[in-house]
Amino acid sequence: MDENAVPATLQGALPTAPFEEHRPHLRAVAYRLLGTFEEADEAVEDVRRSRPARRPPIAPGPVPAPYDLTEAVARACLDRLRSRETHREHPWDPWDPWASGMPNDQSDPGEPPPPTALDGLTPPERLAFVLHDEFSVPYERIAAIVERTPAATRQLAGRARYRLREAEEMPEPDLPCQRDVVAAFLAAARSGDAAALHDLLDPDVVLRADATAERSGATNVHGPGAVAEAIARQVSTARKALVDGAAGLAWPAEGDPRLVFVFTVLEDRITAIDALSDADHLGRLKLQL
Repeated sequence: MDENAVPATLQGALPTAPFEEHRPHLRAVAYRLLGTFEEADEAVEDVRRSRPARRPPIAPGPVPAPYDLTEAVARACLDRLRSRETHREHPWDPWDPWASGMPNDQSDPGEPPPPTALDGLTPPERLAFVLHDEFSVPYERIAAIVERTPAATRQLAGRARYRLREAEEMPEPDLPCQRDVVAAFLAAARSGDAAALHDLLDPDVVLRADATAERSGATNVHGPGAVAEAIARQVSTARKALVDGAAGLAWPAEGDPRLVFVFTVLEDRITAIDALSDADHLGRLKLQL
């Protein structure tokens, strides 16, 4: 037997056929993740160009991630989604039904949401939802792409379904955990401890500001360093608050709040912070100071 032959148990999992035979499937995955055929084609082409000319022999065992074309395309799309989040052109509006991921014209709940409806999801939420719910990729495989545990990846998909108004509910929030994480974030901001701030922020954390908050200096940014730099100073003079029953912060520390920070916490890490300053937005919140 040829010692370089691929074991029979792995042959079905490896892309043994020419790349072009897989292109329609890969393009479909990329389109659902990115929302345009132009970007989808670019992502697929990036993966094609990055493949080695000849596949080296492998030993029996788990299939190496570089040879799983679906996951390779998903990684390329995730990079593009993260870049898109950083360079978002329009202010985020938490009550815009499209921004929140709820399509206005989706009459059949059994149909997949249109790509535009997915734009309100964070990059990891979108990837977990699309790969699992639409292409049946196991959470264990998705977890390696988004660099989270399978349990956290399942929660990402659940949160995406909730925001898309599908049947499966988002897991109940752990309020004591939320309070601990937000309190630690506030303490780190007040002490100027940049390392502690970074430790509390998820690698894919996003800061989303409504239009009024943007005019006040808040920005839509992605990543621990950018998020911490964008709000640490203002957060340091904020006070703890309950925002619609979840842990948050209100600024300034005294008087009527003019800016509210809403935190999304997953596995002891902050995955999103929403900065709300618009009077109409604040009026819809149930605040306990």
